[in-house]
Amino acid sequence: MRCPKCNYHKSSVVDSRQAEDGNTIRRRRECEKCHSRFTTFERVEELPLLVIKKDGTREQFSRDKILNGVIQSAQKRPVSSTDIENVISKIEQKVRADYENEVSSTAIGNLVMEELAELDEITYVRFASVYKSFKDLDEIEALLQQITSRVRGKKSSTEHETH
Repeated sequence: MRCPKCNYHKSSVVDSRQAEDGNTIRRRRECEKCHSRFTTFERVEELPLLVIKKDGTREQFSRDKILNGVIQSAQKRPVSSTDIENVISKIEQKVRADYENEVSSTAIGNLVMEELAELDEITYVRFASVYKSFKDLDEIEALLQQITSRVRGKKSSTEHETH
């Protein structure tokens, strides 16, 4: 592993631990020449997964593309970066577990919406409004009614547990 400071090609591992997602090893390294410390991450090399877009074209699965969409939807919401990272990790794990070489962008969008519905209703609505590209207010109203009934269902089941 090359040192990012002096570019020397030898370093020693000072500390290793599992990263938050459970699929990555985080290593603290020290350069044998300049003694600078730096962090590296090691993960299993996965086969490329192609996403079939709505127009039929294919592109390589991008965790960052999902992350950017979720971050935009969660702006000014009480959603932490850890929450977002956990959602993205869950989605990526589900996609890689359930699909072998190809997955539709629709399937990914639906997984994102499922996870965001559990995380934060407003973030979910924001994401859905872009993802579903609503044609009129009736479609938005139907989505809001679904969310409202789900939230009320959660609240009543929580109240039953406390009584």
